[in-house]
Amino acid sequence: MNEPLQNVPASDKRPLLWGRLSTFVLSIALVGLLLDQASKLWLLFVFDLGTNGPVALLPFLDIVLVWNRGVSYGLFQQNSDLGRWLLVALTVLITVGLWIWSARVQSRLIAFALAMIIGGAIGNGIDRIVYGAVVDFVHFHVGSFSWYVFNLADVWIVAGVAALLYDSFGNGPNSAAK
Repeated sequence: MNEPLQNVPASDKRPLLWGRLSTFVLSIALVGLLLDQASKLWLLFVFDLGTNGPVALLPFLDIVLVWNRGVSYGLFQQNSDLGRWLLVALTVLITVGLWIWSARVQSRLIAFALAMIIGGAIGNGIDRIVYGAVVDFVHFHVGSFSWYVFNLADVWIVAGVAALLYDSFGNGPNSAAK
């Protein structure tokens, strides 16, 4: 026999795909995605960075073109189609998981953080699908020290992770997981 809905625990009523802050998450993720893709398209097809680069902007900052076939910091380089599509599939799975998480959050900070990560993941995923590799172009360096080359999607992901860490330390243990 079916029990009345009011007897269902509150945790079972949580939304799966669309929550209170989902419009906010979608808006932030879309803005991040559009800025990331616009910067890449402009550098590739308007400025033609492959032909006209690298460009020294500051003594410690260059715009260069690097095709990253791996993940963060160039780890797990994939030079085969199988590896490329496995990374695409992993990106899709992680993005869906983050979206489901975002549908359940009540904190705008956590929603913002997840939106940033989602927007960045989709931006890099689009690159991987369209070009077979992620377009990276920002290069920090000081003297002989060279930081890795990254893009705006990477900035969004790092900012989102930093916000999740901030929230977890600022509001007690496991705050971001709630």
